[in-house]
Amino acid sequence: MASLPNIRRSSKRTPSALVAPERNRPDVQRLEAFGLTWLNIEEPTEAETAWLAEHHDFHPLDLEDVLSRRRQRSKIDEYDDYVFLVLHFPRFDKRTGRLQATELNVFIGPGLLITIPKEPLKPISALWSRCESRDDARFDFMSKGSGFLLYEIVDQMFDYCFPILDKIGFKLDTLEDAIFEGESRELVRDISNVKQEIINYRKVIKPQRPTLRMLERAVQRYAPEDLEIYFDDIVDKNERIWDSLENYKEVAEALEATNESVITHRLNDMLAVLTILSAVILPLTLITGFYGMNIDSLPFAHYGAASVVVLAIVMAGIAGGVILYFRKRKWL
Repeated sequence: MASLPNIRRSSKRTPSALVAPERNRPDVQRLEAFGLTWLNIEEPTEAETAWLAEHHDFHPLDLEDVLSRRRQRSKIDEYDDYVFLVLHFPRFDKRTGRLQATELNVFIGPGLLITIPKEPLKPISALWSRCESRDDARFDFMSKGSGFLLYEIVDQMFDYCFPILDKIGFKLDTLEDAIFEGESRELVRDISNVKQEIINYRKVIKPQRPTLRMLERAVQRYAPEDLEIYFDDIVDKNERIWDSLENYKEVAEALEATNESVITHRLNDMLAVLTILSAVILPLTLITGFYGMNIDSLPFAHYGAASVVVLAIVMAGIAGGVILYFRKRKWL
């Protein structure tokens, strides 16, 4: 077996002030009301997964998925006393300027809901703040069991998806207006970026479509009332997003084709102008080339004003004739 190459490591040490401190204590947000406990753990580390393993009888593979840095596929794992969910939602990363997927892991059981976003999610943070500060919000969202609270969380996450979708639609409308304003070459990169956003959005939405259809059946036992109509609304929102992405994909491809046609048309216009100029200059160059050979037998070669006569009469006449011919053929 061939030996692996040694990895050279830099001898320079990173200043301790630049290294992000690791959590020694689990950071677990807890909220209790109406017999329901809601735990929220953002950006889980080994401290949080160890705490979950100590206080709850979750399967080790589920805890491994929570801690994994690789994006898991959307899924539902059902057990006798709890259900483990993995869902994905789009998020615009300001650092990279691209649309990316963020993962939400959920444990749901009788009287228990644990939300574990891999990155902070504004809808969950906003809902948590409302329930924490207002009694009416706790009654509205936490008095109907963990299944209903899960529906509210997922529903608000999908509501958060629509503004991102609207921004993509606004970009497409802006690109459509700008194509015929003389910015075709500059729009090539912009169209490519929008297409990439649509592709990334589709990669988030498409894999979890079957998962959402099974979600209502999996969590129904943790709600005091039938939640089918509620989760059907989530499926409907997911389908509306998918249909919009399909339309945006077709629009982006049409804009790209139109932009390429505009660029090609303008390039053809430039080539036509250059061709006409070449056709006009070619006979003039031929005449000046003959007179530049100092041949005595050429017309007007012995007259001092020969160059003026040739330039003013012969060359101008030929150039005018070529231009008239092009106009007659509607090439100019």
